[in-house]
Amino acid sequence: MSNLLVFQSDFGLFDGAVSAMYGVAKSVSLDLQLYDVTHEIPTYNIFEASYRLYQTTPYWPEGTVFVSVVDPGVGSNRLSIVAKTNDNQYIVTPDNGTLTHLAQSVGISEVREIDEKVNRLARSYESYTFHGRDVYAYTGARLASNTITFEEVGPKLDVEKIITLETPQVKVDDRVINGNIDILDIRFGNLWTNINKDFFEQEGIKYGDTLEVTIYDQNRQIYKNVMSFGKSFADTRVGEPLLFINSLEKIGVALNQGSFADAYHIKTGLHSKIQIRKAAKIVYS
Repeated sequence: MSNLLVFQSDFGLFDGAVSAMYGVAKSVSLDLQLYDVTHEIPTYNIFEASYRLYQTTPYWPEGTVFVSVVDPGVGSNRLSIVAKTNDNQYIVTPDNGTLTHLAQSVGISEVREIDEKVNRLARSYESYTFHGRDVYAYTGARLASNTITFEEVGPKLDVEKIITLETPQVKVDDRVINGNIDILDIRFGNLWTNINKDFFEQEGIKYGDTLEVTIYDQNRQIYKNVMSFGKSFADTRVGEPLLFINSLEKIGVALNQGSFADAYHIKTGLHSKIQIRKAAKIVYS
């Protein structure tokens, strides 16, 4: 292992929950290096937790251990697991769909159920509501510090039986690209779609082209406009919309120096759809 332990949760930083997880980890080994993906996942939003792991984990060294705790089913019969990815990283998490995007992108090579008889914080057995501290931080720290091996996490599970979430697929109908708005680039209000840049290449869309963009929320049209496809935000004037390729090589929608999501009250998720097509050329007589 790399001695790196990286946390993600929907806990926020308003109370001591994250600090308690750090404390448990450091109690296992003072040599552990502790970092965060984010603790601002919207409460109970497993899909976003899955996406943020997909967005982040490829840029960490092999052997990094991630603890992801977005766990609306805490204390229920859902399993606590550690997954090993094909990139040789480890995700400590409830089996509730958090591994969806990693399973689809890099792939999961092995999964083990956490044996809580061994891998659980002492004196915590009567607590059923803070597995992030008592089970996940503790097990993650033991794994990252080489106190235990991956095999000592617990019994091996069938990778094909881990829980995954529905993820919409991109479709092209009559030169119209139909996709989903998966998530926001929160700080700047950009929309991140599930449309890979390859779909633009297949449709012959090039930088500088003008495209018609329509956005729906639960089949209700909430936005329609034309905008250009640019390499960067500098390709448009301040306040103008544009399409661009984001850091995951998927199509994003933005306002130059503004928040597209705030300006047009755009939501994300399974009901937030986007259509993109080349705009009709205007012929002047």
